[in-house]
Amino acid sequence: MLAAAAGVLTAATLLGVWSDRPPGPLLALDIAAGVLGVLLTPVLRWRPVTATVLLTVLAAVSPAGTPPSTIGALQVARRRAFPVAAAVSAGGVAAHAVQGAWRPGGGLWYGWWLVLITLGYGALLGWGAWAQARTALIRSLHDRARRAEAEQGRRVAEARMLERRRIAREMHDVLAHRLSLLATFAGALEYRPDSPPEQLSRAAGVVRDGVHQALDELREVISLLRDDDPPDGDGSRPQPVLADVPRLVQESRDAGVVVSLREAVREPAEAPPAVARTAYRVIQEGLTNARRHAAGQPVRIAVRGGPGAGLEIDVRNALPPERPAPGAVSGGAGLVGLTERVRLTGGHLDHQAVAGEFRLHASMPWPA
Repeated sequence: MLAAAAGVLTAATLLGVWSDRPPGPLLALDIAAGVLGVLLTPVLRWRPVTATVLLTVLAAVSPAGTPPSTIGALQVARRRAFPVAAAVSAGGVAAHAVQGAWRPGGGLWYGWWLVLITLGYGALLGWGAWAQARTALIRSLHDRARRAEAEQGRRVAEARMLERRRIAREMHDVLAHRLSLLATFAGALEYRPDSPPEQLSRAAGVVRDGVHQALDELREVISLLRDDDPPDGDGSRPQPVLADVPRLVQESRDAGVVVSLREAVREPAEAPPAVARTAYRVIQEGLTNARRHAAGQPVRIAVRGGPGAGLEIDVRNALPPERPAPGAVSGGAGLVGLTERVRLTGGHLDHQAVAGEFRLHASMPWPA
């Protein structure tokens, strides 16, 4: 492509120079310079600076070298740093100054000749610099687009992982609560075989239904963790709110746990979803720990608060003297996760054993 353009322009130059004058000794020089210039033009693809310097030498001795040398100057301006391109262009101006000094043509004043040559090379230099900057801009935009796409993919993967982890954590709490209830009913069947048949049948039915529910919930967790594209939304059953706390307490009462609940919450339906869900989980964890570590001991639950005043949950149960406090047996993984949940809402969670009693206290903000 470059050689073809150089050949056409060189031929047009030779015709323009020799069309109105008889052939002379310089015709052979111009033809040789033109042919050599056309042959050197393809080298511009691999050695633009070296080839342009050689073409510039040809331009100093013959007008036929002007088209290839200017093409070379443009290639250098497009592909090399500006100082190198400026030096090559300055060399081109000097070569044409030599050419115009010993081969003036067209009756043009030598000073104007130098002005036109300088303007031409300046235009080539500016054009090449603009093309180079445009290419760099396009390349940077492509790189930025690729990075943005990769970053978006990373964010989607992280969001998916966090959502999957949140779902698994929710289901862990549900399963832990469900299995602790089953353990309570199974213990009643084991230690009270002399109970009336109706009570035994009712307890067995509760155990059977609880096992089915636990299996369904476990299958749901496994399917969510295996799925690369979890469904939109929670991906699980509707999330609990403050209105579900009495039902949660009643499940424990049905299992034989003595639970007292004091609620003093203003506008419970207006509680922020994250706060309401975390409050439910705090109470659920407290009941689960009580059944695990203080079987047979009464549990006292107090919930109070409202818009602008925050929400406070207090769960207490007596500790049997032969059993350690929750967290001392299994490392307290449930309480650690619960602490993290409360912190994510901007609240604070305390748990401690004081005077033979385990206390779980959480406070969370509730904007007005």
